[in-house]
Amino acid sequence: MSDVNRLNKRFAEIIANDHRHGGQPRIEEQATALADEALNLQNAGSATQRVRNSLYASGAAFRSSAMWAAIDGRRYEAAKAHMREAQALAEMSGDQAIKFRIWSHAGTMYRHMGRPADAIAANDVARNLHLTRRDPLFASLGLARQGAIHGTAQNRTETRRAFEQAQDAMLRADPADHRPVWLLAFYDQAELDSLALSAYLALGDYPTAEYHAHRCLASLRPHMVRSRAIATTRLAHALLSQGAADAATATAMEVPADAATRHARVSRMLQEFGAALRATAPRSTTVQTWTDHTITWRTAA
Repeated sequence: MSDVNRLNKRFAEIIANDHRHGGQPRIEEQATALADEALNLQNAGSATQRVRNSLYASGAAFRSSAMWAAIDGRRYEAAKAHMREAQALAEMSGDQAIKFRIWSHAGTMYRHMGRPADAIAANDVARNLHLTRRDPLFASLGLARQGAIHGTAQNRTETRRAFEQAQDAMLRADPADHRPVWLLAFYDQAELDSLALSAYLALGDYPTAEYHAHRCLASLRPHMVRSRAIATTRLAHALLSQGAADAATATAMEVPADAATRHARVSRMLQEFGAALRATAPRSTTVQTWTDHTITWRTAA
């Protein structure tokens, strides 16, 4: 178990790096190498079944982090390969929490790929694990991600219902319950609002998206650097879509240069923001301000 504990510490480091930087190939590579290390320990001498299950769970956890880094960086073919490895290891471990993480990530991957039917199916696998009946916080995350998928699918009624149920489940969750580090590191009220922001932005309900953006940004924990950049960018889109070009541009300019240039999702959303700004306010001083600012980003990178 000393090897397992050492790997768990490395897993916590991977989680922390992901929240700071997100989507980087080096995080994916580190997580993959640590998954291989966990499996190699299976072949190093004898071990109890408890240790073997824990090593398979560690391998699955690292593979799921590699999968998430690839999803976050829009490297979907690599993400699918990591998903298959993670799913096999999770089955051998018998760990319900890591199974939930992998299938929930799969739902998010398909949502980003524009495949809502597959996203719902994958997320349903996570939501149907008996873990979600024992722990309302897991149920809440599954419902919130379901709401984000319904938003992508333009299903307004189901989006609203999913987020109402996710909020109710979160309020029922006992904060004293023992939960895995990966869940505690990111899922809270801010993340629920972030998912709602994504959903209502996709639906074209910009005032509601703005409301959830402000709630998210007000409660994000300091280590959630990647999440803050994403929420800020989405807020800029929501403001621009309501005709507030100056406020939207000022908001978009708050995104740090590192996230704007090196995080695939943020970079793409900011490119889309620039295109929308030029379409709605051509030849304005606001467009020139934005253009000048993006030049400073490229210089900083």
